[in-house]
Amino acid sequence: MKLQMFTWSSFLLSLACFLGFVCAFFLLSLTVVAQGTLGITSDTPGTAAQREGPLHPEAIALVLISLPLILMAAKLGGDWFERMRQPAVLGELVCGVILGNLSLFGLHSLDYLKSDEIINVLAQLGVIFLLFEVGLGSNIKEMLEVGISSLLVALFGVIASMLLGWGVGVWFLSGAPAVVHVFLGATLSATSVGITARVLTDLGKIHTKEARIILGAAVIDDVMGLVILAAVAGMIKAADHGDSGVSLFHMTWIAVKAVLFLGVALWMGSRISPRMFRMASRLKVRGMLLATSVSFCFLLAYLAHRIELAPIVGAFAAGLILDPLHYSEFRERGEHGIEELLQPLTSFLVPVFFVLMGIRVDLRTFARLDILGLAAALTLAAIVGKQVCGLGVLERGLDRLSVGVGMIPRGEVGLIFASMGLAMTLKGTPVLSSAAYSAIVIMVIISTLVTPPILKLTLSRWERCTLARNGKRLQGSSVSR
Repeated sequence: MKLQMFTWSSFLLSLACFLGFVCAFFLLSLTVVAQGTLGITSDTPGTAAQREGPLHPEAIALVLISLPLILMAAKLGGDWFERMRQPAVLGELVCGVILGNLSLFGLHSLDYLKSDEIINVLAQLGVIFLLFEVGLGSNIKEMLEVGISSLLVALFGVIASMLLGWGVGVWFLSGAPAVVHVFLGATLSATSVGITARVLTDLGKIHTKEARIILGAAVIDDVMGLVILAAVAGMIKAADHGDSGVSLFHMTWIAVKAVLFLGVALWMGSRISPRMFRMASRLKVRGMLLATSVSFCFLLAYLAHRIELAPIVGAFAAGLILDPLHYSEFRERGEHGIEELLQPLTSFLVPVFFVLMGIRVDLRTFARLDILGLAAALTLAAIVGKQVCGLGVLERGLDRLSVGVGMIPRGEVGLIFASMGLAMTLKGTPVLSSAAYSAIVIMVIISTLVTPPILKLTLSRWERCTLARNGKRLQGSSVSR
């Protein structure tokens, strides 16, 4: 599909619509707060649900007035960035940053969004659906068919990025526990499959050998990243319960447990899910395919949580397991596929997550030079770490530099890791401080923004070099004749 050309008039129009919507919401929210109908003040943000219970009418009313702002900000921000040929997720994130820092201008009526429990639950559901969707878009057979190059590209990139991220943590956060340094390295490990595929498609290079290696490695990156996240999260939980230091044995055991969970889930799920969908297809009620698929996703997410892994590991495994052949009976009677049925849910819940991640960024932290240095160092580590990926390309005649550049975007994967860092605590304090979290978000934005122009430049350079080599070869052969 041809992208809409960016014009200054459309850019200004979308920006004006967004600002107008924000101003209108503020007038409404300030009026509500002044009247006390929701019982919210700037001193007690987001506590209505906690004071009166999650089902209290005031808590529900607060969500009802918050979601229109979040969703419209997400869509306007996404449109704004797509017109600039950038991923919509960045627009959602940037709009969240704007909403979360309006207190710098004396407007505190939205401060409750940072800690509201119901909004946070909706955002976490969005993450689960996002990983479920990523799993549905991945294929185990294709991952095995991409060859050893994709595996080595992923492995080299993960190891180099983790080591660099760990080094940045040791340098800038020397007073933090060792597990915090390891977690900071983990946030740099994975690559965003969606953003990488979008960039390659826009450049018309999605069918090249380099693209197949990049996308295969990005999917393997996701699997490795989830295993690493599970291991690091287990280490943090152990440290929170009194175990000091980084235990290599403990980390290895949790990684093995995550791999075993994925392996057992894939083995058993591929045998159970066809029967489950066959039984479900006997019920003629509408929406049975969606209900069965979502229930399967939630069940594996819950099982992952029960064995002390992140629920997103189970959601990703559920997506990997489900195959169109498993629900062919539904397709034969004219129903849409799971990915199409999930689209309304993901369009609603996933933007809530990205906007909330932006809302939690505190721009005041960037008034400190050390935090600016941390953000710059993380960004540099994120870019340099993935350039090692080129060493994993075994085939001759391929553009190794473009492979490394294509692995740079962190996108939603980095944000998911960062959100986990905010949620987990170590001795009563979040693993990631507000400053470190803000630095990671800046790294995600910059790594995603710089990839399209750099990748276009490296691919163009490689094409020119290839044409020049071919021209010399033809010229040499004609001379020899």
